Amino acid sequence: MKLSLTQENLNHGLSIVSHIASKSTTLPILSNILIKANGGEVRLLATNLELGITCTIRGKVEEEGDFTVQSRLLADYVNLLPKERVDMEIKEDVSSQEMSVSCQNFKTKIKGLPATDFPLIPEVKKENAYICDANDLREGLGQVGLAVSISETRPEIGGVLFNFKKDKLVLTGTDSYRLAERYIKVVGGNSKELQVIVPAKTINEVQRILGGSKDPADINTQAGEVQIYITENQVVFSLGNIELTSRLVEGRYPDYTSIIPSQHNTRATMPVTELSKAIKSTSLFARTGIYDVGIEFKSEDGQLVVSSVNAQLGENISTLKGEVTGDSVKLVVNYRYLLDCLSTIGSEQVDLTLQDANSPLVIKPRGEEEGYLYLIMPIKQS
Repeated sequence: MKLSLTQENLNHGLSIVSHIASKSTTLPILSNILIKANGGEVRLLATNLELGITCTIRGKVEEEGDFTVQSRLLADYVNLLPKERVDMEIKEDVSSQEMSVSCQNFKTKIKGLPATDFPLIPEVKKENAYICDANDLREGLGQVGLAVSISETRPEIGGVLFNFKKDKLVLTGTDSYRLAERYIKVVGGNSKELQVIVPAKTINEVQRILGGSKDPADINTQAGEVQIYITENQVVFSLGNIELTSRLVEGRYPDYTSIIPSQHNTRATMPVTELSKAIKSTSLFARTGIYDVGIEFKSEDGQLVVSSVNAQLGENISTLKGEVTGDSVKLVVNYRYLLDCLSTIGSEQVDLTLQDANSPLVIKPRGEEEGYLYLIMPIKQS
């Protein structure tokens, strides 16, 4: 194998795929990246057996071939190279398995393993894709992914529900204490109604690739659209020159629609920035491990009061002016769930509604009936 490519292209590809490769004592090759060079293209592949990723980058292929090298070592080394041409070569007559990498005055040899030992990433037929806008999908996954359960006892809620309904996709995440639901448009392709559960780890990788997380290694593909291909037990996200293949979560997603209140007796409309500040200041006095803050709707005064009392630290009360209508009521909620919602809701004002102190608190962008919904179960007081 002998090939040349730019440092920028190689660094870009490695930053995408190297994140998937994982250390494994039983299968050391899983910490490697597979490099395949043929037909004027260079493909970089990585897998952890649950999730596989392929990134195709342009390069000059002089001799076709494939080889695997340690993911983190190659990525870190290439990142330090000057932005010039990088030459990579494996000589067939060398008995020790190693790859030569050179760029200007930088030269190195990296030990590796033959490609024949690398696990296959399942091939999924590229037909009947659901097509979504990349920005809509990134934003939607960010809004619902934060509510997904991290418990392994209920695998069916350990992922995001993708519910395709003709020209729209309903994304849902829950951990049974809160629930987030987001509608996005299916802009083309398949219109068949279908429900699948995509694992949380896969969701995190899609967000990372689309530039939707806080990881400094984020990559923005600038792809306008995402094609989603689904088979019986696999899903593929095709994002420009990147393909992410993942297993689906087995099991049936719980029917959550019955817990979403169809009506409300109390409503408050509040500015997101002011409400976030009030919750953050009050949270300093919340009880460790309980994260409780009180939310009191005072319709007669047009106020929303956020409070917390701690026997060791003291207490805090923040009063907000806004539009408050209906019954006056107080409930206690987990402040972390509230802040998660407000940090991703993407609007300047929110509507908070509920039926009574024992019913879920529902949060939506102001005036939006179908788009984004976030529901928090109250903390029961003893």
